[in-house]
Amino acid sequence: MAVLVELTKEYGYVVLTVVAYAFLNFWMSFQVGAARKKYKVFYPTLYAIESENKDAKRFNCVQRGHQNSLEMMPLFFVTVLLGGLQHPVVAAALGVLYTVARFFYFKGYATGVPDNRLKLGGLNFLAIIGLILCTASFGINLVIREAI
Repeated sequence: MAVLVELTKEYGYVVLTVVAYAFLNFWMSFQVGAARKKYKVFYPTLYAIESENKDAKRFNCVQRGHQNSLEMMPLFFVTVLLGGLQHPVVAAALGVLYTVARFFYFKGYATGVPDNRLKLGGLNFLAIIGLILCTASFGINLVIREAI
């Protein structure tokens, strides 16, 4: 049996949150490009080797900050878009928190001291847990609707 899901006008906030994260990702990619130039790590090299480049750790931290954000992007997009179907304002707020925290995660990582990524950036984990719960709530609600 099909279940219809109505998109409310508040779902627009969810969409804008995804767009904001896309801009953040775009900005991070430019930061990696600038670090490549600054630390002389040229394509197609993904990570610098410390024995070959004295700035390898600094570059690798910038690269890793972006790479980790790319690794988490599918989970973020799925949870904010699906969780937002039932809880658009909550999902959008958690999505904004996640996006802002990811900015600080990247900035902290880019200092060359990996632990700096968690100072404010660690809040991204709380946001993603909240989004997972929103998505679970949506899934449970679908199953219950189907059973009734």
